[in-house]
Amino acid sequence: MSIRIKTKLSLGLIFLFSLIILSGGVGSYYIQDIAHQSENILKDNYQSVQHVRLMMKLLDEMEPKRLESIAQFEEILKKQELNITESGEKKITQEIRKLFESFKTGFSLIESNIIREKLYQVMDINMQAITKKNEQVQAKANRVFTILTVIGTFCLLIAFSFIINFPGYIANPISKLTESIKQIANKNYNQRLNFESNDEFGELAEAFNAMAKKLDEYEHSNLAKIMFEKKRIEIIINQMNDAIIGLDEKKNILFVNSVAEKLLGLKESDIQNKQATDIAIKSDLLHQILNNTSSSKDLIVTSDEKEKYFTKENFDVMNDKEMIGQVIILKNITPFKELDTAKTNFIATVSHELKTPISSIKMSSQLLEDSRIGETNEEQKQLIQNIKEDAERLLKITSELLNLTQIETGKIELTIQKTQPKQIIDYAISAIQFQASQKQILFEINYSENMPAINADKEKTAWVLLNLLSNAVRYSSEKSKIVIQAIEQNDTVTFSVQDFGKGIDSKYKNKIFDRYFQVPESTKTGTGLGLAISKEFIEAQGGKIWLESEPGKGSKFSFTLKS
Repeated sequence: MSIRIKTKLSLGLIFLFSLIILSGGVGSYYIQDIAHQSENILKDNYQSVQHVRLMMKLLDEMEPKRLESIAQFEEILKKQELNITESGEKKITQEIRKLFESFKTGFSLIESNIIREKLYQVMDINMQAITKKNEQVQAKANRVFTILTVIGTFCLLIAFSFIINFPGYIANPISKLTESIKQIANKNYNQRLNFESNDEFGELAEAFNAMAKKLDEYEHSNLAKIMFEKKRIEIIINQMNDAIIGLDEKKNILFVNSVAEKLLGLKESDIQNKQATDIAIKSDLLHQILNNTSSSKDLIVTSDEKEKYFTKENFDVMNDKEMIGQVIILKNITPFKELDTAKTNFIATVSHELKTPISSIKMSSQLLEDSRIGETNEEQKQLIQNIKEDAERLLKITSELLNLTQIETGKIELTIQKTQPKQIIDYAISAIQFQASQKQILFEINYSENMPAINADKEKTAWVLLNLLSNAVRYSSEKSKIVIQAIEQNDTVTFSVQDFGKGIDSKYKNKIFDRYFQVPESTKTGTGLGLAISKEFIEAQGGKIWLESEPGKGSKFSFTLKS
C-alpha cells in the first residue's frame, strides 16, 4: 500500500505532537500525585502537631484562665479526635479524653503531666509520620524526575532524528531531480531517477524516466534525419558552380565547397574549424575575400594563367536576432566580364569610327550655309539646320560613349592641375549661352573673385558643369532663371547648378546617377549617360556629387573638389 507524502507529513507531525502530549501528561500526573501527598501530610499530620501544641499551651494557661481554657481545650481535642490518621494515635487520643474528663473536675497536677506526656506521644507519632511520608515523597519525586528525564530524552532524540532526517527525505529527491533535469538540458538523455518509494516521488521518477526515454528516442530519430539533411545540403553546396565559404560567429571556417577548395587551393579537411584570419595569412585570396567589404567591387583572381572575375555576396545567418554565422558566396562573372569588355571595345571602336563622318557631315552643313557656294531658300536652310542639330547630337552621343568606354575600362585619363573655378564656370556658360538665350533663360552667377584654385582636370570638370547646365536649361521653363554658384568650404570648392523647373521625385534620387537611367516623366532626348559619366569624373578626382530636389520647386545638382 502506498502512502502519500502528505499523509507521511501528517503522521510525522502527529507522532511529534503525541510525544509532547505524553511527556506533558506523565509529568502532570506525577506532579499532581506528589502535590496530593504533600497536601495529605499538611492536612493529616501537621494539623495534629498543631493541635498538640495548642493543647499543651492551654494546659499551661489552665490555672489563670480555667473556664475559657477548658472550653478551648475541649474544642481542640474534638478536632484532634476527628483528625486521627496514624496507627496508635486513636488509642492515645482516647486516653487523653479520659484523663481530660477527670482533669476537668479536679485539676490534678499529676493528671496534667500525664496528659502532657500523652500529647507528646501523639506529637511524636505525627512527627515520625511526617518524616516517613516526606521520605516517601522525596523518593517518589526522584523516581518521577528519572522517569521524566528518560521520557524527555527519548522524545528529544526522536524529535532530533525527525528534524535531521525528515528534511532530507523531502530535499534529497528534489536535489536528484534538479541535477537530472540539468543533465537533460545538456542533452544527456540517458539520465534516470531511481526512487524506491511508492509515494509522489516514485511517480515523479517514473514520469521523468519515461520523459527521458522519449527524448532519447526523439533525439536519435532526429539525429538521423539531421545527418541525412546535412549530407543532402553538403551535396547541393558542392554541386553549385559558385564558391561557397561558411563561417561561424567567431570567424571559424565551418565548410567550403569543392569550387571554393579549387579557387583557394586548400583542402576543406585542412582548414575546417580553424580561424579564417589564421588561414588568410597563408592565402592571399582568402585575405582579399575577408577584407573586401564592398559588394560592388569585383574580385580579380589569376587562375590557369588567366584573370577571372568574381562578385562577393555576404549573408549573415541569424537566430532570434543574433548572428550565429556568415556565408560568403563568390560568383564567377568572368564570361559576363568578357562580354562586357567586348561590348565596351565595340562601342569604343564604333564611336571612334563615327566621329570622322559626323565631323564631315557637320563641316559639309556649314559649307552649305556659305552663300559663295550658292543661294538656298528657306526650306533648304531649315533642312541644313536640322542636319547640323542632328550631327551635333550624334557627336555628343559618340563623345559620351567614348567617355563611358574610358570609365568602364578604368582608363580615365586625368590631367590634374591648378585651375580657377571662374575659368570652369565661364567656359560652361559660354558653351550653353546660345541654348539658354533661345528660351530667354537668365543665369545668376555667385562666386568670389578671391576663391582659391582647385586641383582638377579642367576639361572634364568643365564638361560636368556644362552637362549639369544643359540639363537645367532643358528642364527649365521659358523666361526662368538658373543659379550657378561656387562656394569655398573647408579646403574644398562646391559648385552647384539650381533650376526652378518641375523637380525630381525623391524615389528617383538614388537612381539618377545610374547609367542609362532617365526619369520616366521626362522627355527622353538624351542617352541617360551624362550624369553617370559626371559622377565617375568627379569621383575619379576625389570629389563627390549629389542631388537636392523637391517636386514643383526645381532641382539643385552640386559637386565638390579639393582646393
